[in-house]
Parts: sequence; structure tokens; C-alpha cells
Amino acid sequence: MDTSNGLSEVDKLRTRLQSSELPANLREKAIHQIDRIALTLKYGGNLSQIDITAKYIDWITSLPWNKKTEDILDIQKAKATLDKNHYGLTKIKQRLLEYLSVLIVQKQKLPQGTTHAPQLFFVGLVGTGKTTLAQSIAEALGRKFMRIPFGGLSSALDLRGQSKTTPESEPGMILRAIRRAEVKNPIILLDELDRVIPESRAAIMGVLIELLDPEQNSNYVDYFIDYPFDLSQALFIATANNTNNISTAVLDRLEVIQMPSYTDEEKMVIAKNFVLPRYVKFSGLAPDAITIDDSTWHKIIRPLGFDAGIRSLERNIEEIVRKVAFKIVSGEGTRFFVNEGNLREFMS
Repeated sequence: MDTSNGLSEVDKLRTRLQSSELPANLREKAIHQIDRIALTLKYGGNLSQIDITAKYIDWITSLPWNKKTEDILDIQKAKATLDKNHYGLTKIKQRLLEYLSVLIVQKQKLPQGTTHAPQLFFVGLVGTGKTTLAQSIAEALGRKFMRIPFGGLSSALDLRGQSKTTPESEPGMILRAIRRAEVKNPIILLDELDRVIPESRAAIMGVLIELLDPEQNSNYVDYFIDYPFDLSQALFIATANNTNNISTAVLDRLEVIQMPSYTDEEKMVIAKNFVLPRYVKFSGLAPDAITIDDSTWHKIIRPLGFDAGIRSLERNIEEIVRKVAFKIVSGEGTRFFVNEGNLREFMS
């Protein structure tokens, strides 16, 4: 890049900055950085900093400093959403409706943006519905839903970001999720907190304490952005298989909701009324393309022994739907009846 091209890039950065809504102090800070690069280019200096600054300007002008969604304050709609997406779980759904009721009252009675409802922490075995419950809360409130996986997370810097001293540096997973959401008040799922790398657990828990504390998260500083971002209007929901590896300070900021195991009878209802119709619809098959005999469900539900959740059940139903799709495409028929006698054709 020659100097004239560099100055042209500087002009583009100025234009982008001027057309964006930013906090006044951050705007001044960014203008100062652009002025410094322009001065360097004017006297034939090194162009290496322009890419870093361009990346920084791109990030700060893309963050939703003031944008948010308006909550749906309708407890009956919330109840309908939970019932539509989840079978059973009566006590947990009642607890979530109480949680949403607190948010609704706060929105109606307290100053704009003030919420102090506890952050929820779903704890339970794989497949017991932790993630889908969080998605249902987002759907009920009309909020954007973002997921941050903690499985195998090896550094607090993955959450916090890295200072913009190299072109490879970028913001952490928290602000990356905020940018993708395009609003400052999404629901952010902190998924599988118990699966972080042991060597980095203490540092990661330290970041979580700040994220989950309403006294601190209104001034959350990512090392790349290097300016406080208000996360107080985001709602954080956490999940884990157990609480053994979660620090006491983090647990103090979360309300633990223990997820129960599903009985075989509950799984049958879930499979027939929720899982099978969902996979049939997703695959594009006709609603009546697959019929499964009631006496066969126990082998689909429990082919290898007890399973607390429905993850294995979902995989088995997905396999049946795939094999039916193959048979239809191969010209073997358009409707199939699955029973104990022919189950091996549809499920390995």
C-alpha cells in the first residue's frame, strides 16, 4: 500500500466513525488513533498500524452500543411457549414462569433497563433439556439467543479478548456473541461450565464472576476493545452436567435448577409428539410417511439400557427418518410402518 492509498483508507475510517453511534469518549479515542496514523503516513512512516486500526474501527462501529430488542411482557404467551417446546417438567416450567414474571414486573415498575432477576443455572445429565429450555426463555421474551460453548475452553483470554498489539488479536467470545446478536440485551447461554480445561479454570471463573455480577457487568472491558461495554441488560443462563468444578463464588451468583431424568413413559410421549414430527418435517417427508407401532417404542427408547436424557432417542429417530428417506428415494414406497419385526431395517 503506498502513502496515497493509506491516506484514502484513513478517510474511509473517518467516514465510518462519523456515521456510527458511539460513546463520546470512545469516539475521541478512535479519532486520536486515526489522527496518529494519518500523521505517520504524512511523513512517510510505517503503514503496518493501519490494518490493526481498521480492524479496531470495524469492531467498535459494529457493536450494538445502544440497540436492543423490546421484551414481550406476556406470561400467557410464555406458558404456551414452554408447553409447546417441553413435555412434563411441571415444577421447572412453573419456576421459569415465576422467573419471567419477576422480569416482567421489573420492566413495568422499575427504571428503564433495570433488572435484578437471578441468573439461571440448569444442571443435569446430557439430553435432559437444558439448552432447549434456555432457547424457550429467549423465544418467550422475544430476545436474540446466543450460545457460548465452554467445553474445552483453555484460556480466560478466549472470553476476554486480546490486546490489539498484533493483527491476529480480536475480541473475546462474549463481545463476539454480542456483535452477532446485533443487540446489547440477548440471552447468552454459557454452555457446559464444568468442562473447561482444569489449568485455566480459576481464571475463567474470575471472568464469569464479573459477567454474572450486576454490579460489575455494566462496565465489562474486553481487552481488544479496551472500553467498557454495558452487559447489564443481557441475560445469562448457564448449564453444566454437575457443579463439582464450579467455583463457590460463581455458584453464589447463579440459581441452580436441577434437571430431572425422563422416565420411559415420558420419553415415549416426547418421541411421538415432539421428536418424530420435528425430524419428519425437517427432512421434508410427508407427515404420514412413517408410522411406528406402539410396541416398538421401548426398543427405540432404550436399545442399550437406561439413558437419563433424550439425546440417544433423538439420534435413533433421526436414523429411522434417514433410512425411510432413502427407501422413498430408492422407489421402495412412500409410507412405512415400523414394528419389532422390521426395526433392524431402520435402526442399526
